[in-house]
Amino acid sequence: MKNPDHSTSFGPSTAGRDLLNRRGFLRYAGTGLGGIALASLLDQQRLLAAETPIRPAVDASKPNAPRPPHFTPKAKRVLLIFCTGAISQIDTFDYKPELFKRHDTPMPGASGKLVTFQGENGNLIKPQWEFKARGQSGKMTSELLPRLGELADEMCFIHSMTAKSNTHGPAECQMSTGYTLDGFPSMGAWTTYALGSECQNLPAFVAIPDPRGVPQVGPRQWASAFLPASFQGTPFNAEKSIPNLGRPAEISQETDAATRDFLKNLNERHLAAHPGDTDLAARIASYELAAKMQLSAPEIADLSSESAATLALYGADDTKNDIKARFAKNCILARRLLERDVRFVQLFNGAYAMGEGVGNWDGHKTLKTQYDKHGPILDQPVAALLRDLKSRGLLADTLVAFVTEFGRMPTFQKGASGRDHNPAGFTVWLAGAGVKRGFSYGATDEFGHKAVENVTTIYDLHATLLHLLGLNHERLSFYNNGIERRLTDVHGHVIKDILA
Repeated sequence: MKNPDHSTSFGPSTAGRDLLNRRGFLRYAGTGLGGIALASLLDQQRLLAAETPIRPAVDASKPNAPRPPHFTPKAKRVLLIFCTGAISQIDTFDYKPELFKRHDTPMPGASGKLVTFQGENGNLIKPQWEFKARGQSGKMTSELLPRLGELADEMCFIHSMTAKSNTHGPAECQMSTGYTLDGFPSMGAWTTYALGSECQNLPAFVAIPDPRGVPQVGPRQWASAFLPASFQGTPFNAEKSIPNLGRPAEISQETDAATRDFLKNLNERHLAAHPGDTDLAARIASYELAAKMQLSAPEIADLSSESAATLALYGADDTKNDIKARFAKNCILARRLLERDVRFVQLFNGAYAMGEGVGNWDGHKTLKTQYDKHGPILDQPVAALLRDLKSRGLLADTLVAFVTEFGRMPTFQKGASGRDHNPAGFTVWLAGAGVKRGFSYGATDEFGHKAVENVTTIYDLHATLLHLLGLNHERLSFYNNGIERRLTDVHGHVIKDILA
């Protein structure tokens, strides 16, 4: 227990007495100068606390109203394509000739047993598909995804991505929210909190789950957490539109419109009687958006107006592969949402399902067999989506990010024909607004095991995506539970070398 003079119970303080003599003065002055020098060094290395946060001017009654960015953006909207289950960089985009040379031999430099997530690993195993040079860039990509490979000149590959966890749930959380723990807002929530939306008849942030189901951590991937609830993602897809929006058949359109007008009048009077009640204002705003969506949401998910040529381009007319056709419709839905200026669209390929590799890219035991099924479901629809965005002029101001939670090992697991989890080095790619085309950044080692050149983190990826939206990741924060929280925590740097 402290005394009034700030001394402890162990005796009176000597600080004041020491300052009165020459030796004490010099000692404290030296300490102070050292502190100033340390602060200067930390500032040069960007290790001090961030600058004063820039608070978005959010009107609680109109949370989706457009808000200005921190600086002129390159991108107006984001499409995040998330391959859940950890798609293998070894078998898709990270070409390693050494794996073909050393196929079925021990990994050099691996002392003793190489043990990863599920246990001991065996020998190095070459990619299960051949690689081919693509486009003017000559980028080598796998025959597993040939149509996406044809678009390599549009892509900006980051081959040196790293993650903090080798477990699907925490790693999915980190890719979507910046944290391996639950309870943090997703990138889409941060984006719409900062910028609002240019579209007032649809949600600012839409999540499109795979037709096979939701990812392992489910709605946490599009949650708003401690941000206001109005910024959470709204999940729906092409075959399961938002529930409870349709007008009951027994109620006429005129009666429905009159009822909404009457309710709007009551809400305005109630809000006027409770000035400054932001929770009430936000609740009313969400109800009003839901009313607008009664007309806009069913229309946006109705693909009957799409031409036969468009359906064929995406593979939505594939009668032999039902999952592919359904995922293709989700890709068309994503384009329709972006056309209407929905700010952030998160499109999932793969879903959490009981059973080895049934619904996602988690290829532990029989990777070749699993990926032969998953590859065609992903390849044509996503390639068509990129082509369609470009042909409509949307790729010029839309940022596309293709991500997964971590990579996979260049070895096969002991006693299996699949690859284990690997957060030490994997590939993501970007396309569209503000990034270089036909460009590769960073590298893993000669086996595709660990990132060794221009090593990047998910924090860096998030910082870069926010930068392209005109947002300073160090100044976009939200005060929660005594701490200024941000998407990138206290980490992250913009990857300037990939910017166009």
